[in-house]
Amino acid sequence: MSPQTEANQQRQTATLDSLPHTEQEISSGTIRYRESGEGEPILFVHGLLVDSRLWEGAAGILSQRHRCILPDWPMGSHVTPMNPGTDLSPPSMAMVVAEFIESLGLDRVTVVGNDSGGAVSQMLVARRPELVGRLVLTNCEFDENFPPFPFNAMPPLARLPGGTRALVEPFRLGPVRRGVYGMLAKRPIPDRLLSSWIEPAATNPRIREDVRSFVSGVRKQDLVEATARLADFERPALMAWAPEDRFMGIEDAEKAAAAMPDARVERIADAKTFVSLDQPQRLAHLIDAFVSA
Repeated sequence: MSPQTEANQQRQTATLDSLPHTEQEISSGTIRYRESGEGEPILFVHGLLVDSRLWEGAAGILSQRHRCILPDWPMGSHVTPMNPGTDLSPPSMAMVVAEFIESLGLDRVTVVGNDSGGAVSQMLVARRPELVGRLVLTNCEFDENFPPFPFNAMPPLARLPGGTRALVEPFRLGPVRRGVYGMLAKRPIPDRLLSSWIEPAATNPRIREDVRSFVSGVRKQDLVEATARLADFERPALMAWAPEDRFMGIEDAEKAAAAMPDARVERIADAKTFVSLDQPQRLAHLIDAFVSA
């Protein structure tokens, strides 16, 4: 990357970071989101215990030509709790995404998913395919790899009394969060960002209840069933994948592409699970070409 390109990318990311959040009310609560750019709408779906800042680098570039919508989904790093008693299991989270799309009046949006947000995106396609014009999956769970080892220990723990607190509390220690998140990215993630991702669930019991609802609701069969229905999704799909990911390998991308009628795999080198942090320019280029085709 040239110094000029890197400087432009940093400016675009800073611009996104300064955007105010808008609040959108849906039946299950309030979704906070940011929006930048005009043109084809692109909706980003992050995973557990991160927020929309995961996408800032790629979205900052894409917003020059497209309308980028970056919600903070209620997966543990959100700051506004959902309504008490809301079911946030992954299939229900897919319906949260669907209702949000409808509430903004979007039509056949391009959905970009990562990690557990990619699993939610597949469930969205399986249940409400008419809302999705194109699907982009970066490294995420697929079929029976849900969740991948060693994260498959999290759902049983979350189902125990006090289990969610036991799951979240260790992340308040800097070495623990840097070690766990460090497995998901090729380069160190600033600890200030990691700490802000953990703080809502660590300090707010209602946010922690949202985490419990999502994690305890993770069931392999739900994604297996969604995967089986991908064959009916006839619109374009792109697997933008980092082969170096130790948890969700390139074989998952190839299986996902083979499951859909109009899908292809693009490899992203020098990256891990969080490809949008490791290689934002490469990811943005792939998405831009895909959406513009």
